[in-house]
Amino acid sequence: MLVFPGPSIFTFRARERARNRIARMKTLANFTSPAKVVAGTTATAELRAVKTPLRWYAYLAAFLAAALLSTEAGFLARQGQDVVKNWLGSHSVAARATQQAATALVSTPQPRTTDRDLEAISHLAPQQQAERLLGLAIEQPDLALSLIRRNLASWRGHLEDSERLFHLVLEALNSDDPRVRVAAVEIDLTANHLGQSRASVEKLERQIESGSEARFMALWRLGSLGNRGVEPAEAFRTLKLYACSRNQALRFWAVEGLAMLGNHAAIDALLDILAHDPAPQIRERAANGLSKSGLLTGEQRLAAVPELLNLLDDDSLDEATQNLVGATLEAITGRSFGKNAGAWRDWWAHHNSREKPSSGRPGHSLA
Repeated sequence: MLVFPGPSIFTFRARERARNRIARMKTLANFTSPAKVVAGTTATAELRAVKTPLRWYAYLAAFLAAALLSTEAGFLARQGQDVVKNWLGSHSVAARATQQAATALVSTPQPRTTDRDLEAISHLAPQQQAERLLGLAIEQPDLALSLIRRNLASWRGHLEDSERLFHLVLEALNSDDPRVRVAAVEIDLTANHLGQSRASVEKLERQIESGSEARFMALWRLGSLGNRGVEPAEAFRTLKLYACSRNQALRFWAVEGLAMLGNHAAIDALLDILAHDPAPQIRERAANGLSKSGLLTGEQRLAAVPELLNLLDDDSLDEATQNLVGATLEAITGRSFGKNAGAWRDWWAHHNSREKPSSGRPGHSLA
């Protein structure tokens, strides 16, 4: 997703896998088993068949090395290309409708979880419990969320941010059920040993200031922690600061953090970024944060509509940005008026008043 997501993000782990594959291919190319010796053109053809994939692995390794050295290296600090695709594609306003349609065509009924299954989960180690229950919450939230809430405290100090758990967190953050998103956030914070305390905020701020790859995910988790009520004003101050950075990767993750923070100040910041950030992919992430991704409530997303209507009338915005504004309005409201500002204003003035946001801005809870 450097359409947006995923920014140049190939990690040490991915590079090592590529190196290992190259080493295996070299071994294969140099190895001749007595039982498999063949003569003439057959042997030559087989050797070419081995060298062809070897050449592609060499190209892949060169590409990965270049990506690591690029100015956007570290967008997804540890999880590699698959996570980038998940993050950028499945969190994209444009991709979401297509993804949902495709899922509807290929999905098959999942077997219901039984009491015996739950009993078996209860005997697993905390890491496996968290992974199994979060995966279950994605499919059967009513069954799994109460168990996650009940076990969360006992998991503290026993979870690790494994690759499998992180993939499940990303999948859960795509759920249309806000409770499942909150469960994913709570488990991710627990796996990263971030409790609801000022000390956790300070830990993340040290990572952000460190200059290491850890700072990218730290920005995202700072927003998550603020959403759970831990120093939200401090979280916003830091995220807003880095949303103005010259470093595009830092701006990207600050925008993701603002979407996770999910309060009124974050909405205003995301609207400003959507209109004025110089990078198209950052503007897209702000649009996604306002309309689909992150932890904003439905009411909060509707609260952004009046300013989005103003942006639709703003002739200083280029066509691509106005298209984004129109797509954001459609994603928030479910209406399809494109860039027709008059139709949008007419709908906003006359639609059911019960849909309009109230003065309060409640957040999501795991319950």
